[in-house]
Amino acid sequence: MGASGTTGGALLHSLAAQGVPSRALTRDPDRLRARFGDPAGRPVEVVSADAAHVDSLRAAFKGARQLFLAMANGPTQVELEKRVVDTAADSGIEHIVKISAPAAEPDSPVAVSRGHHAVEEHLRASGLAHTVLRPYAFMQNLLLLAPAVAAQGVVLGAMRDAPCNWVDCRDIGDVAAAALTRPEIAGGTHVLTGSEAAGYGDLAETLTRLLGRDVRYVDLPPHELRESLIHRGQLPPWLAEHVVEIQQLAVSRPESPTDTVARILGRAPRTLDAFLHENLARFR
Repeated sequence: MGASGTTGGALLHSLAAQGVPSRALTRDPDRLRARFGDPAGRPVEVVSADAAHVDSLRAAFKGARQLFLAMANGPTQVELEKRVVDTAADSGIEHIVKISAPAAEPDSPVAVSRGHHAVEEHLRASGLAHTVLRPYAFMQNLLLLAPAVAAQGVVLGAMRDAPCNWVDCRDIGDVAAAALTRPEIAGGTHVLTGSEAAGYGDLAETLTRLLGRDVRYVDLPPHELRESLIHRGQLPPWLAEHVVEIQQLAVSRPESPTDTVARILGRAPRTLDAFLHENLARFR
């Protein structure tokens, strides 16, 4: 589940590269088939399913042994993910790999992380074998900053000079593939980061070097960033609040990288510098 998302798509590519049969669940099969090309000869089966409809889940889970569970953050996420876990348990799924979040605790200062904690607890209570992946900030989300960098040469945030753990979604997908295909990796909780933590000031300096022009980090009070995200960025209030909460988490809990990705994959994780190089045209 989550096949149309950035991490789910990365997982599908990783499994396909290994020739591992997989089933991609989506509410828009035609769109997903167009994204992955002609399915003939490929080990990816695209089927229609909706977490809001249990019957569609039961049909989609038929014959499957394992489930990758990643859903978009949102007000109904906890309810939907719990329903998916219950339906998986009733459908013969043996192992679930769930994408969670850092600070997934009952009293986390980040509302979305409190929700992930609730789903993790539900997953444990289900009795299903499970692996929990807790990735930090997605490098791919940095592309949301590209328009302001291109137009005004600014990065807006509310992280002061706090370092932030960045991880490439393709590395998350590769780790998820390992959890689904290598029994020695399955089980437990794995915190995923890249090889370095970098604050928004560091990001601005890197973009300045790569672009050959000045890029500044403008640190805003949290309430000003929230208002900017809502009124200028057109984000729904809950999502703007989430962005501010995770930036404030980096301030209150200094972040440092783990070696989990390297240990599991046997190679270094993708770097922030390489990601920015790869997507530099978006920031010009």
